Amino acid sequence: MLKALVVAGVVAQCSGFSLAPRAGVARTHQRSALTLRMKGGASPERREALGAVLGAGAAIAGAMSKPETASAGAAYTLPPLPFGYGELEPHIDEMTMKIHHDKHHQAYVNNVNKALEGKEIPSLVDLQKGAMSSDVIRNNGGGHYNHAFFWTTLTPAAKSGAPSAALANAIDSSFGGMDKMMDEFSGAAAKRFGSGWAWLGVAPDGKLVIDSTPNQDNPLMDGAGTKQMIPILGLDVWEHAYYLKYQNKRPEYIEAFFNVVNWGQVSKYYEEYASKGMPVPIQG
Repeated sequence: MLKALVVAGVVAQCSGFSLAPRAGVARTHQRSALTLRMKGGASPERREALGAVLGAGAAIAGAMSKPETASAGAAYTLPPLPFGYGELEPHIDEMTMKIHHDKHHQAYVNNVNKALEGKEIPSLVDLQKGAMSSDVIRNNGGGHYNHAFFWTTLTPAAKSGAPSAALANAIDSSFGGMDKMMDEFSGAAAKRFGSGWAWLGVAPDGKLVIDSTPNQDNPLMDGAGTKQMIPILGLDVWEHAYYLKYQNKRPEYIEAFFNVVNWGQVSKYYEEYASKGMPVPIQG
């Protein structure tokens, strides 16, 4: 199905961010809540997450739609957000979501389609492999994949839940616990100079690893220079992702991000794809 593509301007980036740590009160409260959900507690979200795991593949597949690759030859399209623009408030503000999705992401879609006009269009995942050979594909094809992936791993805070038993065990084995994983991930995101992404993924040996990439690069690109991994979680640290609300306080944005991670979806990506050596087939 052909869809009209609306060319939209890209908001100018502001410069500079602070690596100063936040006060510990909000951080401790947020992490304690996540730890409680992981341990079971009385949280309805935790009970639902464990029920989905115990219900195995059929229950998981019924709880969330399975992403599909773009058909070869079809132009890429902007996927709708799986939540309302304002549903991530107060952690990510409504105006940022509108601009980020409708303007920035749309621009990446427009530009990669223009670059591939008259050529056969590979699936969005397949496009990543050789993206480094072309700056326009690297920047815009990477930008399209990264954002389409990112939206699926976000959800309103009330639905964030906790990692599945399988993913929680992998986190414990690879990092020594959830807090240590979050610390390493936050460090990678905060220390990424300029614009880029932080990633959590599965390495070839099955262990979870964390790294960051510049600009719109991602670990699926051959020659990206990052640790080998299949991503299951990513965080956009371009200033357009947070500047309206957080200005130069990137660490505050990173901390807020963990409140709106869709751990059910991240767990699915781990169990059904990455742990089996398969990239997540993101729709786009």
